Amino acid sequence: MEKTNELNRSVKIVPFFSVMMAGALVAFLNQTLINVALPQIMNHLNISASTANWLSTIYMLTNGIVIPVTAYLMSRFTTRQLYLTSMGLFALGTLICAIAPGFSVLLIGRVVQAVGAGIIFPLMTNVIFVLFPPNRRGFAMGIFGVAMNFAPAIGPPLSGWVVQNYSWRTLFFIILPIAIVDLIFATIFVKNVTETSRPKLDTLGVILSSIGFGGILYGFSTGGTKGWDSVEVLATLAVGAISFVLFIWRQLSTDHPILEFRIFRYPVFTLTMAINIIVTMALFSGMILMPIYMQNVRGFTPLMSGLMLLPGGIVMGIMSPITGRLFDRYGVKWLALGGLAITIVTTYALTRLELDTTFTYVVTVYTIRSFGMSILMMPIFTAGLNDLPLAMNKFGTAMVNTFRMVAGAVGTAFFVSIMTNKGLAHTKAIMAAGQISPADKIHAALAAREGTVMGINDAFMVATYLAAVAFILAFFIQKTTPRDSLPEKAVQPAKTATQS
Repeated sequence: MEKTNELNRSVKIVPFFSVMMAGALVAFLNQTLINVALPQIMNHLNISASTANWLSTIYMLTNGIVIPVTAYLMSRFTTRQLYLTSMGLFALGTLICAIAPGFSVLLIGRVVQAVGAGIIFPLMTNVIFVLFPPNRRGFAMGIFGVAMNFAPAIGPPLSGWVVQNYSWRTLFFIILPIAIVDLIFATIFVKNVTETSRPKLDTLGVILSSIGFGGILYGFSTGGTKGWDSVEVLATLAVGAISFVLFIWRQLSTDHPILEFRIFRYPVFTLTMAINIIVTMALFSGMILMPIYMQNVRGFTPLMSGLMLLPGGIVMGIMSPITGRLFDRYGVKWLALGGLAITIVTTYALTRLELDTTFTYVVTVYTIRSFGMSILMMPIFTAGLNDLPLAMNKFGTAMVNTFRMVAGAVGTAFFVSIMTNKGLAHTKAIMAAGQISPADKIHAALAAREGTVMGINDAFMVATYLAAVAFILAFFIQKTTPRDSLPEKAVQPAKTATQS
């Protein structure tokens, strides 16, 4: 720890942090750029919608494989080595995507991008906890939240504008120079701030993790389109679940875990983790359902749909550093309760959507909902990691990010399934009540739109219930003193827990 402190004193924190922030910003921006461009990519490369969707699915699957291994990588390699490698891979993947002559090469580029991006988020979180003292971590994490919240919000409108006026390749040519410039500055300002060791890589654990998380993510990602009774979906989920159980058993029985599940013995970390998972699912309900409502029901363009999400992203970006300062001063409990209360009310307000709901109503409610989530998300994340000894932080970071990704995939599939199933049921009921024949295309289409809206409302009602569960859990958050070292009586189950 003394060596680490000596390293930290020689680091110019502002340029160091700024370079990593820029990298995180472009990596998060990349996540949401591709979705709006998929129709143009399908036409240009002459591929089907299910094939094109792999450009999004493979990115998430690769992240799900890479993120659990980041705890090992942060023990084995220096901060500088990891960051330069991650940004180098991200820039290389972006270049491959930009010049890809066909779908296969484009898919390879997305995989390379995802490997680099999957390392950046856990690495930056770990660096924040090493560089900043406990009373400044909330503010630092809040600044980081600007990238995490704002970048995905500007992705859809930016992508919509680009694909309406230029080629989809332009999206990657916008990202590429930013990544290259950040990589150049990283060679100057990014230094080593952690000690390294040579922990043994649990190869079996990596295999089980890849199959487990990959299977679960793929199963939930494709269940909504291929059907939950699909043999492929059920088999993938079963293999993923079995592999995940074996993975947990392996991590509890080895001296060199890649994910340390014993950190769940820290109560605040465990509680905030549960809240984080629920809130992530609720967050994705809005991110997936609102564009469907705006485009499929109301007939707005992808650009207008993206602009609807933009004010919420701006609010979350502005509030992140402010919330961080409030966390440093007042702690997490009341921020979490206040944020969840706003989330509950606004999510319930989204259960009242109709065929003629005004654009102003939708934007206002969604923006206030984003404000509520901005108050609680980073404080919850930071409070959970504060409960862990600093040496265990890399395990906590990898764990939270892995399960947030799983929660996002599960939440997306879950809410789309509710919307689809309930929407079909409502549509059939409307057509039966009005004695509408399927041959009457005009009235049948109107019934389908109305049924879809009712299905979306039902999905948001379930999201409201989830937010209420998180609100109840938040009452049990106890104030803790940040642990900057491993107590003598703390659980020390793995050799790697004390090696960095």
